[in-house]
Amino acid sequence: MRPDAQILYAVTEATWPPARTETRGPVIIRDGAGGGKRVSAATATRALTAEELSGAEAAMRGLGQDALFQIRAGDDPLDAMLADHGYRVVDPVNLYVAPVAALTVETPPRVTTFSVWEPLEIMREIWAEGGIGPARIAVMGRATCPKTGLFGRHDNRPAAVGYAGLHQGIAMVHALEVRAAHRRAGMGRWMMIEAAHWAARHGAAHVAVLCTQANAGANGLYTSMGFVPVGEYHYRQKD
Repeated sequence: MRPDAQILYAVTEATWPPARTETRGPVIIRDGAGGGKRVSAATATRALTAEELSGAEAAMRGLGQDALFQIRAGDDPLDAMLADHGYRVVDPVNLYVAPVAALTVETPPRVTTFSVWEPLEIMREIWAEGGIGPARIAVMGRATCPKTGLFGRHDNRPAAVGYAGLHQGIAMVHALEVRAAHRRAGMGRWMMIEAAHWAARHGAAHVAVLCTQANAGANGLYTSMGFVPVGEYHYRQKD
């Protein structure tokens, strides 16, 4: 059965975890430790009272973070309430999933892609070139699920990196980065296929990936590979 958005929210949390969480009534506050929106955004089970919203904002700012909520499927009342309080929409994200079996009919060319953990220094360098610094790599390090780094070579040179974690039979790919000099050479596709082969070796049935709706190239890649959109989320941020 194809995983739905609610399952993928849980997979995201397990494979790309915050440093810690705190529950304040209907709100979960996440300490992202500088790891970006995905691990820093609060979630809530319902629309909040003014007092609850004020408390959540104070808690987030106390962590040195923006007032930021992730809005998921079924959060329409919360979304409307935050809009009324001056929160703007940021970074709508698509959730994609594909069967492992459909992605493993091909094998990457020899010495093109590798699954390796811990990340090599050259992998850290490529991530850094794409704006993925130590705080985001620390997110990968603290994940307790089965996980791997993805490393790709093109034209005998280091070309691409990624990370995959496994939860509930789903391997989710994060932090996929292809060096500018090696784009349009099929490396993103081979990296996803490498992730699928790693997932198959660990008994997973599906591969999932998250992609901002503004990233037309990546959305096109995933749909061309047979990934199906199963939901979305967006952020509400108060400046």
